[in-house]
Amino acid sequence: MHPALLLAPLLALITSQLFYAFLPYSRRNYLAILLLTGVGFGLGQAWQYLQLPSVHIGEGNVVPGVVFAALLQPLAPRLPIHFR
Repeated sequence: MHPALLLAPLLALITSQLFYAFLPYSRRNYLAILLLTGVGFGLGQAWQYLQLPSVHIGEGNVVPGVVFAALLQPLAPRLPIHFR
């Protein structure tokens, strides 16, 4: 099993918790933040698959994933995820 498949979800969970705790957006839903963070880390893995330059920690492609996830966070309040 590829180590990045284990490392990326763990880093996505940790990063989404940090985004939820420290980014100053109002009306945020944690599920939307988690979803967008997962998409950001998926884009980071696509970045690695395309072999574009990046910083690696082991097999995980961390820097592009965090950058993509951070850039997607302003979209979190606009996602139509509601639990009522």
